[in-house]
Amino acid sequence: MSDLPTSEAPEVTNPSPAEPPPTYVKLAMRNMVRKKGKSLTHFFLSASALLGVLVGISYLTR
Repeated sequence: MSDLPTSEAPEVTNPSPAEPPPTYVKLAMRNMVRKKGKSLTHFFLSASALLGVLVGISYLTR
């Protein structure tokens, strides 16, 4: 059995032979839309960390 809860189970689709399998970007976008809150939290944490690094570097090199 899988350790994943039922709400976290990945969707398994069987595309028709004419359709190519979904790309990594498409799967990532689908996952990001499904987990809005966590994606936004990580985005803002990353943006603030980057801003902090840039301000810190500018302070040290003034």
